[in-house]
Amino acid sequence: MLPLQPLTSEEQKQLLQLLQKRFEQNSHRHQGILWENVVTKLQQQPLKLHSLQAMEETGGEPDVVGYDEVTNEYLFYDCSAESPKGRRSWCYDAKALDERKEFKPENFAVAAAEAMGITLLNESEYRYLQQFGPFDTKTSSWLLTPSPIRALGGALFGDYRYKTVFVYHNGASSYYAARGFRGSLRV
Repeated sequence: MLPLQPLTSEEQKQLLQLLQKRFEQNSHRHQGILWENVVTKLQQQPLKLHSLQAMEETGGEPDVVGYDEVTNEYLFYDCSAESPKGRRSWCYDAKALDERKEFKPENFAVAAAEAMGITLLNESEYRYLQQFGPFDTKTSSWLLTPSPIRALGGALFGDYRYKTVFVYHNGASSYYAARGFRGSLRV
């Protein structure tokens, strides 16, 4: 993925229209938050728009899911019903990719998120997202994994089955057609 670049004015306009439409159609995700305030913050941080565009282009359908009063930031999460299609079939990180002897995936989740300017959802963020769902009823998503687990070769992922959010572990070098990752962006 290319380094983050500001979007053209036309790209900004189209993206903001799409985000506003999604925002208005999913008001249950951000009660009490006004679009005017969100768009003002977005216009002040053009590289964040590039990150949102990358989230959108890979199938994430980003939307506002909250506001952090301490940092004065709006929280955007990938809100696609299933793990974003453009980010599937990847292992967890560079170490996991290096450990694979054959049948290596084309990319890995941690680097892709970093290139997009976003962060993988952690377990608590994933559980928070699920209150607006369900999400990942047919897929699963890699989650930001605590260092002690990763040091032992594992990585976390989550999904939603049987009306329940599940968080599991897997070898970080594994990859599946139905597993991608969800990201967050603070604006």
